Amino acid sequence: MIEKAVVVTNRLGIHARPATVFVQAAARFDADIFLSKGDVSRVNGKSIMGVMMLAAEQGAEVLVEAEGSDAQQAVERLAELLASDFEDKI
Repeated sequence: MIEKAVVVTNRLGIHARPATVFVQAAARFDADIFLSKGDVSRVNGKSIMGVMMLAAEQGAEVLVEAEGSDAQQAVERLAELLASDFEDKI
């Protein structure tokens, strides 16, 4: 299992559009992807509902976890995406 903590920088947090972008990016990897924030249970990073359930606001620390053949690449790319403002991705 590869994991990395990242702080959400988007001023609106991870709302519907950034969640969609994240899920689409996660779907490109074979690895199983999970996200967690504070007391929220681990959610499937390839599920739009799961990602939105995190309710990750600006400044929240989110743990990105991946397990599988391309887990390292997945964690690096998805952590980078969460740390971005998403403006150029939407």
